[in-house]
Amino acid sequence: MNKDQRLIYTAAFLRAFGVGVLGVLFALYLSLRSLNIAQIGVLVAVGLAGSATGTFGVGLWADRLGRRRTLLFLCGLMAAGAVGLVVLPHFWGLAAACFVGMVNSFGRERGAVSTLEQAILPELAEDRRRTQAMAWYNVTLDAGLALGSLAGGLPLLFRSRFFLPELASYQWTLALYGACLTANLLLYACLTPRVEIRNPVSWKRVSPASRKIITRISLLFGFDSLAGGFLPASLIAFWFFKRFGVREEFLAPLFFAGHVANAFSHLGAAWLSRRIGLVRTMVFTHAPSHFLLIALPFVPTLAWALPVFLLRECLVEMDLPTRQSYLMAVVAPPERTVASSVSNLTRLAAWTVAPSFAGLAMNSVSVSLPLFIGGGMKIVYDTMLFFSFRHLRPPEEQ
Repeated sequence: MNKDQRLIYTAAFLRAFGVGVLGVLFALYLSLRSLNIAQIGVLVAVGLAGSATGTFGVGLWADRLGRRRTLLFLCGLMAAGAVGLVVLPHFWGLAAACFVGMVNSFGRERGAVSTLEQAILPELAEDRRRTQAMAWYNVTLDAGLALGSLAGGLPLLFRSRFFLPELASYQWTLALYGACLTANLLLYACLTPRVEIRNPVSWKRVSPASRKIITRISLLFGFDSLAGGFLPASLIAFWFFKRFGVREEFLAPLFFAGHVANAFSHLGAAWLSRRIGLVRTMVFTHAPSHFLLIALPFVPTLAWALPVFLLRECLVEMDLPTRQSYLMAVVAPPERTVASSVSNLTRLAAWTVAPSFAGLAMNSVSVSLPLFIGGGMKIVYDTMLFFSFRHLRPPEEQ
C-alpha cells in the first residue's frame, strides 16, 4: 500500500465516521427542531441534490483543475454545510446548508468526493489487485460508518454526564461531522502528483464503445438508486423508532453492528468475485438481501427483526466494491473519472427523487411502505443487470 492509498483510506474513514453519525441522528435531530417527517424527507433529498451537483462538477472539471485541488474544494464546502446544519435556525437555512454542504444522511458514504476517490484508486493498483483495493476502500468506509453509528449514542452520554439539554446534546454530536471534514482537508493536502492524470478526457472524447457501456450501466445504477432512495438509514432508523419504539441508545449499536457486517462482506465479495466473477457476485448476493428487507415488516417482535436486519446487512453491500471495480475495468484509464462521475451522478439524481416520497408514504400511508417499494425495485434491478452484462468480462476474467 503506497502513501496516496493510505491517505485516501484514512480520509474516507474519517468522512464516513461523520456520515455514520448523521445516518443515525439526522431524522431524530430534525424532529427535535420541530420538523415533520415530510420536511425531513425533503432535506434528505436536498442534500442529495447538492451531492449530485458536486458529482456533476467532478466529471466536468476535476481532472482538468487537478484531483487534489478538487478534493480540497469539495471538503471545504462540506465542512461549511456541517456548521450550517448545527447553527442555522429555520427550515430554509437548513435546506441551504444541506445543499451547499452536500449533506448525506443515507448512512452510506456516497457523493462527489467518493466519486473522485473511486477514479483515483484504480490508478494506484494493478488489474489483478483492483477489486481488492476497492474492497479495502469500502472496508475503511464501513469501519468509519460503523464507529460513527456507534457515536450516534453520544447525545445520551452528553445528557447524562454533562447535563446538556436534549437539542444541545445532538448539536455537539453533529459537530463531530465537521471536525472529520476538517481533518480530510489536511490529509488531501498531502496527496502526491501520482493521483493526477496527464491526459484527461471529456464525455465527448470518450470512445463510442465505452460511452455505450457507461450509458447502459449508469441507467441501471440509476434505477437501483431510485429504489435505494426509499431506504436511507435515517428513515430505516425512524422505522425502528416508530415500529418498536427504540431510540438512539439502541439504534446506535444496531447500526454499528450493521456496518461491521458490511465491512466484512466487502472482503468476502473480493474473494467470491475471483471465483464466480464480478457480475455474478453483484447479483447473487444483492437480490437475497432485498427479500430479507421485504420480510422485515412481517416480523412480529424486535427480537426477530434484529437478526433479519443484520443478515440483510451481511449481503447488501457485497455488490459495492465489485460494481466499482467492474466499471473501472471495462473503460480505459483516462475515461475513469468521467465514468465514475456519470454513474454516480445518475445514482445521486435518482436518490434525490425518492426520499421525499418515502417520507410522505411513511407519514400518510404506512411506515413500512418504503421497504416494500425499495426492496421490490432492487430485485428487478438485479435481474436486469445480470442479463445485460453477464457476457462483458473485465480484463482479469478474460
